[in-house]
Amino acid sequence: MVQSPASSKDFRLWPFVVIAAVIGIAAIGFAYTAGWLSPNRLTPKKLVAGLAPPGGPALGHRRNHAKGICFTGTFEANGEGSALSKAPVFVRGQYPIVGRFNLGTPNPNAEDAMVRTRGLGISITTPDGQVWRSSMINAPIFPVSTPQAFYDLLTASGSKDRDAMKNFIAANPEFLTFLPWAKSDQWTESYAEEPYNSLNSFLFVDESGAKHAIRWSLIPAAQPVSISPGELAKRGPDYLEQEITQRVAAGPQHWNLIVTVANPGDPTADPNKAWPVDRRTVNVGTMTVQQIEPEPDGPCRDINYDPTVLPAGITTSDDPFPAARSAAYSRSYNSRTAEEADYPRTATGAKQ
Repeated sequence: MVQSPASSKDFRLWPFVVIAAVIGIAAIGFAYTAGWLSPNRLTPKKLVAGLAPPGGPALGHRRNHAKGICFTGTFEANGEGSALSKAPVFVRGQYPIVGRFNLGTPNPNAEDAMVRTRGLGISITTPDGQVWRSSMINAPIFPVSTPQAFYDLLTASGSKDRDAMKNFIAANPEFLTFLPWAKSDQWTESYAEEPYNSLNSFLFVDESGAKHAIRWSLIPAAQPVSISPGELAKRGPDYLEQEITQRVAAGPQHWNLIVTVANPGDPTADPNKAWPVDRRTVNVGTMTVQQIEPEPDGPCRDINYDPTVLPAGITTSDDPFPAARSAAYSRSYNSRTAEEADYPRTATGAKQ
């Protein structure tokens, strides 16, 4: 285990790190659908604009999770998922995957040690053309329970009123359950050592039409090595991308896709509430990362990792957030693709 004593420099990082964790999870990207806050409805346009840093968004880039790197690989289904879902992606076999490791920040040039939230987007395609997309993060729970609370959190975190966060927490005490993870100073040293969690609940539909409320996680085969933010900072601003590139070049990296099945009464509309640890889990297959490619010319550059792009056999639940995320992702995608001319280009003139 790599550990180093906390220094004064480490502590100076914390205000930025905690904000980055919150805003990064925000990029799990809520938008309010029509009527949620009528008559003063908050639109996807307003929300995405609210995620921008003070100097404005990085043109041509994703509006959050802007720093990332592409990969290609496979998802090998072991057949165990077919008892829960008729989705072809769970039929025993191997399917191509295009993914993206990323950091929860709107700044594509952010230093790795300043961002607590790490993310993973995946797109799996089966031979019949069906696609399953998912966007996950390394946090175990979402910071708040409702879209209104999320908007209030963004407002409070950007307020000059020194009591804003105090008042927010008083109104939304569930936020306190998220803070221990956000403020933890024991991070991992690699994208390959992180678990990635759906947080939102979905429904698996089996061949009989029965529906099963589930959440999923990708659990790494690599053993985590603990590192403090201060030590990570010493390794360079882009260490995570360099490390995962070298690691995968030395050998494929693996994650098990673990599906957790809810019991009756488990909260499915609140991503701040973890399900009890004794819930049934099913290992439905293995994701293998075989090749890392820089994002500028990589295959993930133009993929919108919309979590509502689902194959037959998987659908949304009563959790309102996937649909809201979809609206925000669409707004972000349309904005960055319209800014093609502003996106940095390679020496050969290809878009980045």
